[in-house]
Amino acid sequence: MGAGGFLDVIDKTKVERALLYFLPLICVLCLYSCSLPRIIVLDDPLTPEEHLNLGVAYEKNGEFDNALKEYEIASRKLPGAYLYMGNIYFQKKEFESAQSNYRKAIRKDPGNADAYNNLAWLYYVRKENLEEAQNLAMKAIALNPSKMDIYKDTLEKINELKQPK
Repeated sequence: MGAGGFLDVIDKTKVERALLYFLPLICVLCLYSCSLPRIIVLDDPLTPEEHLNLGVAYEKNGEFDNALKEYEIASRKLPGAYLYMGNIYFQKKEFESAQSNYRKAIRKDPGNADAYNNLAWLYYVRKENLEEAQNLAMKAIALNPSKMDIYKDTLEKINELKQPK
């Protein structure tokens, strides 16, 4: 140290060099450890309906994995979200998962006619459980006659497939 407690010229040059050498490292460390506040979200700001809508938007863009995440969150409060998950798995040709989700939709909301119809359609596409598929399509018609045309189409296709050739 020089007179009066200040660094003399030699020490000052060494300190400046050291600062120039370590400054980038110090900046990087500060950037990662102290410069940005961390935000922790304790409550989900979105409602289950908003998660469902976000999932639909992702699905329309072909972002099936993101859609599934949103539907999964929505399903905690909205049993109808299982229908949407079943539809995604159906599109991905993951038929076991589609079937499982359609069944959950039916179990959690027995009045969901679309879930019955979509499970019937899954069986039609796979050419299996056609008797059950027929019953599911008829149940869909009984639950929601306003969509009879859609459900009747499913039923007719199943009946055609069941006909001996």
